[in-house]
Amino acid sequence: EVQLVESGGGLAQAGESLTLSCEASGFTFDDYAIGWFRQAPGKEREGVSYIRNSDGFTYYTDSVKGRFTISSDNAKNTVYLHMNSLKPEDTAVYYCAAAMNAGRGRWLNGEYDYWGQGTQVTVSS
Repeated sequence: EVQLVESGGGLAQAGESLTLSCEASGFTFDDYAIGWFRQAPGKEREGVSYIRNSDGFTYYTDSVKGRFTISSDNAKNTVYLHMNSLKPEDTAVYYCAAAMNAGRGRWLNGEYDYWGQGTQVTVSS
């Protein structure tokens, strides 16, 4: 059974940091790209970042470049999203998702195969 379990969300003040974790099981981790997505109230879901586990390629949406870092521990089947200099507009439910060898196109369209349950991130000003 495929499972993606997010953790690490919570409440932060603007300028602070949080790290989200996504622990994966049930599939060959190295063959998959893991993406982070977020959805704020009243807004569409958007891609935040993704990492391709086969070669470590990473990509970020413009609004988080320089502030967020995605990393992967293949030995632990876990992907992390390190979020620094948080802003109130980062407030959203964050989801991790997995897709086999997916590139930017599938990430942009949110066309991922497996999804976690989400974790809430709230940033106060």
